[in-house]
Amino acid sequence: MSIVRLKGVTLSCPEPAELAEFYRRLTGGEVVFSSLDFVYLAADPIGMAFQRTEDCSAPSWPDPGHPGQMHLDFNVAEPAQLDTIEAEVLALGATSAEQQPRPHRWRVMLDPIGHPFCLSSMS
Repeated sequence: MSIVRLKGVTLSCPEPAELAEFYRRLTGGEVVFSSLDFVYLAADPIGMAFQRTEDCSAPSWPDPGHPGQMHLDFNVAEPAQLDTIEAEVLALGATSAEQQPRPHRWRVMLDPIGHPFCLSSMS
């Protein structure tokens, strides 16, 4: 039995509205609150928030000298869809990480400001 339920994650970034728009397009979520310094995106199954941090610097995954701190995982139903979905995510403004440990099962991507996230066909 759990004592809490994860409601969302918050990413630090220099421009909350811009990063929220990237993830809105990626997840199909809906912006339900927006201010200059904070944006909340209702996305399924959990929400995502974006908080302005002036001195935010992008992680350098997998460089341990400037680690990613965390990353998000997004499910892809079938391994055969990875190439197609990766191309769609690249068109939204993401980039592929240089290192791809198991590209036949998941792809390591970087959002527009460098936060790592994975597209995975592993349930």
